[in-house]
Amino acid sequence: MSFRHDASSAPNVAADVVAHIRPGTQLIVPLANGEPVEVLDAIEAAAIAGDDPRIDAVRVHQMHAIHERRYFAGEFPDRLKHISYFLSHITRPHFANGTVGLIPAHFSEVYGLMRGRGDDALVVAAASPPDRHGYFSLGVSADYTASFIGRAPFFLEVTDAMPRTFGRNQIHMSQVAGWCRSDRPLVEVEPKAPSDVDAKIAALVAERIADGATIQTGIGAIPNAIMAALTDHRDLGIHTELLSDGVIDLMEAGVVNGVKKRLNRTKTVGTFALGTARLHEFLHENTAIELHAVRYVNDPRIIANETNFVSINATLSVDFLGQCASETIDGHYYSSSGGQNDFARGAMYSEGGQGFVVLHSTTSSGSSRIVPRLAAGDVVTTPKNTVDKIVTEYGVAELRGKSVRERTRALIDIAHPDHRDALMTEAHAMNFV
Repeated sequence: MSFRHDASSAPNVAADVVAHIRPGTQLIVPLANGEPVEVLDAIEAAAIAGDDPRIDAVRVHQMHAIHERRYFAGEFPDRLKHISYFLSHITRPHFANGTVGLIPAHFSEVYGLMRGRGDDALVVAAASPPDRHGYFSLGVSADYTASFIGRAPFFLEVTDAMPRTFGRNQIHMSQVAGWCRSDRPLVEVEPKAPSDVDAKIAALVAERIADGATIQTGIGAIPNAIMAALTDHRDLGIHTELLSDGVIDLMEAGVVNGVKKRLNRTKTVGTFALGTARLHEFLHENTAIELHAVRYVNDPRIIANETNFVSINATLSVDFLGQCASETIDGHYYSSSGGQNDFARGAMYSEGGQGFVVLHSTTSSGSSRIVPRLAAGDVVTTPKNTVDKIVTEYGVAELRGKSVRERTRALIDIAHPDHRDALMTEAHAMNFV
């Protein structure tokens, strides 16, 4: 797929980015398809060669990388090292091997943490070609990157595959240190087909969402099922960190129109997009969609201004107190905090707001995901004082304002029937029932 734009000045080549790097530079890279692949190829090539004194103690800051890199494996840590703020399937094994760093953070606060690393930041990002007014769009990204506009130099990699999007992610040609062209395609992420279990969970959530609500949801089989279950709703709004394919049908059907929103009324708001070519085409020059910086989109104080805000997130296990471990499995890091706690807190403060945390009742091996205690080393993403509703295929446990004993019984009631007796025995031993 190719989107045609006008361009009015000659681009650089990718290798020219090295001229803007000095020892100790903090490279800021957007997540997922916001990554400028050929620009990072050039930086990595200079690090591999090892003969350029400018590539020394350079750190690359990025969430959710989707392209493998040699520096992830720690091949030249004195020259180039990766710092992650959310592990992906690519960076996860490298973190486990000790060659990738991980900074735990709420997504809303990542820009501030990156900014705090020093004043020597250089942003390298993918973008759409400049329009006739000389503005590039960061396309599928705003995330933490957009907040650096006017605060750090940018070197852009332009591709015709990048949709031009609107919001707060445009940068003028006069504001960039350089730019180059590439013909690389964007990576596509196909929606996961929901299972019967996913559909049951989705139905339980959808029936509790009122017409006119503003929704945040993520990517994956359960979020896709929830979006599909909302087709009979009216006047929904979207204010979410991630825009995926699931929003397309709802917008085209008029279910999502944003007319009841208080903020950015009539606009679908996100901070990045990840999906298929269909999504990229839908985003291109679509004025109904705006991408804003994550420090705005995910700020609980902003979210709380919407009435009837609905936050929907997934977790991996929940203990009797309602603590949700969403980023570790058996004490080993799998991802990171992302925006789950941002939206859970925002929904908690929203008038009429609801926070759903969804999960299958069992793992693929049949173990219960409702547990008396989290596993040793598991970390809490949504804490007990914030959690609202936990949903499995067996029902909804409403936890906000409930006692420990009430929570324990409600969670056992939505556990898999095969595990309820054992869970109740544990609950008695803990004096939780």
